[in-house]
Amino acid sequence: MQKRTNRITVRLSDDELARMKFKMDEVGVSCMSAYMRKMLLDGYCVKVDYSDIREVCRLVRICSNNLNQYAKKANGLGVVNQADINDLKMRFTDLSKNTNELKNIFASLKCN
Repeated sequence: MQKRTNRITVRLSDDELARMKFKMDEVGVSCMSAYMRKMLLDGYCVKVDYSDIREVCRLVRICSNNLNQYAKKANGLGVVNQADINDLKMRFTDLSKNTNELKNIFASLKCN
């Protein structure tokens, strides 16, 4: 990481400081220095909503757990239940659909 040795001082009115803190809260940044650096260099801050990604991760965990349970059951009994396989196929189809939707969302983002 590059060492920051240059210091810039900025004076703000109470209203300007309150507005800046409000904008920091909006994007979820707590470090004023990082916020100011980002705004000075790039002119914008982006708050990313990870809820869809968390949901896909949750679905992956569920499918992985189910697959492990089915594998243990198959190893223990020596048979595979077709209903279990169909359930797993349905879950992976849903997961694939959600993953493709996320992929399309990310593909549509334009970054400079």
